[in-house]
Amino acid sequence: MKLKIADLIPYQQQLDQRIFDIHATDRPATMQSRLLALLVELGEFANETRCFKFWSVKGPSDKAVLAEEFGDGLHFFLSLGIDLDDDGSDVDAIRVEGSGTDRFLALYDAVIVFSRNANLDTYREAFGLFFGLADSFGLSDEDIRSYYLKKNEKNHARQDQNY
Repeated sequence: MKLKIADLIPYQQQLDQRIFDIHATDRPATMQSRLLALLVELGEFANETRCFKFWSVKGPSDKAVLAEEFGDGLHFFLSLGIDLDDDGSDVDAIRVEGSGTDRFLALYDAVIVFSRNANLDTYREAFGLFFGLADSFGLSDEDIRSYYLKKNEKNHARQDQNY
């Protein structure tokens, strides 16, 4: 992967700290909520890929929509990695053979394993599967970076507006 995750971590640290300060909370108190938020965002991404919708002939959403949903998930992955002092240097995309459904289910399983045993190994496994999804749905490193930064700005604006 050419995307430098380490370059995005300061953006996430700043957003997280701002949210924690505004809402009078901290990392440990919000970890379970951020894990659930990650699972929700993964579901939203899956919904836009439509990979599991065997009953429908409609294709996936536009690449921009997929990239935006991926960026939402990336916010929570980065936030959880900060909890573990991850420096973003050891993230390699892990590609799962099979369908999009197989890929998402493998990722969900890995996030659940991480939620029960939060360490760098389980985190990097889940994060790697997440990036494998990006690749399988045609999202480039530039797409990921660009949409992450756009969403980060939007999240700051939301805090300005008492979201």
